[in-house]
Amino acid sequence: METAILKKRLNTFKCSKGTLREVSSEVVMDVLRGWESWPGKTSDYYRELGLSKMQMVTMIQKAKKLVKSGAVTESEFKEIAIPASGAVPIGSGGGIELQMDTGRLVRFFQVDHLVEFLKKSSL
Repeated sequence: METAILKKRLNTFKCSKGTLREVSSEVVMDVLRGWESWPGKTSDYYRELGLSKMQMVTMIQKAKKLVKSGAVTESEFKEIAIPASGAVPIGSGGGIELQMDTGRLVRFFQVDHLVEFLKKSSL
């Protein structure tokens, strides 16, 4: 998530004194995920979000506690984007190659095409 958006979301939980009150679990987890993927120093990250060092520490502790308690489940699977047509572009190294007895090489970029070919060739 972009830090500017996360900063705005965090500001909705700040009171007039600048302290954070009742930050939602969703925002806490977004801070943790952002921190884990931040390429620079942690100090740069919490300054970018407009937090103090102790506010950042508190947010990370809350997020880790949520994960450990099972209140927020992290999926071990990541979504992979597939082209809309379902086909793998030529030259991308994907797809299935079938070496025929005649020496011909047949490429299939969709499993459905391979299955259809195998059904027809077995008749």
